Amino acid sequence: MAKIFYTGNREAKLLSKIESSKERERIKTISIIRDNIDVFSNKVSMKLIESGLVETVSKSSVQNQIVRCLDNLCKSEDFDVDYMVAPFRTLISNPNIASLYLTAFIVEKLLDHKDVVDVYGSDEDIYFCIQKELNKLMTDV
Repeated sequence: MAKIFYTGNREAKLLSKIESSKERERIKTISIIRDNIDVFSNKVSMKLIESGLVETVSKSSVQNQIVRCLDNLCKSEDFDVDYMVAPFRTLISNPNIASLYLTAFIVEKLLDHKDVVDVYGSDEDIYFCIQKELNKLMTDV
């Protein structure tokens, strides 16, 4: 015999608060990135190259690709962002959408760029490198 589960008003309010807080965090993150896109892309590209996660012949080319990726993130619909990060959703338990989107871009698309020699490290290493720079940006603003 099947069990019937009723969601009470209290549970519905709690779920609504969780979803709205996630959405507010997403909007805040994208807004901060939009306002600081050049600074953030420079810091991320430098950190990826310095830490040896990305080997390239042109740092400026990698930075330009990251700028384009972040610009796409700021302009994309939620479905497009969710589609891009879907393979990486289980990377960590509570991911930041911008860091996850940029990680997906680096692993899937930047790897094939003509100026990139290779991408080293695991997906987690790349994610945490990006997240560290994003956390610095969020606290500076």
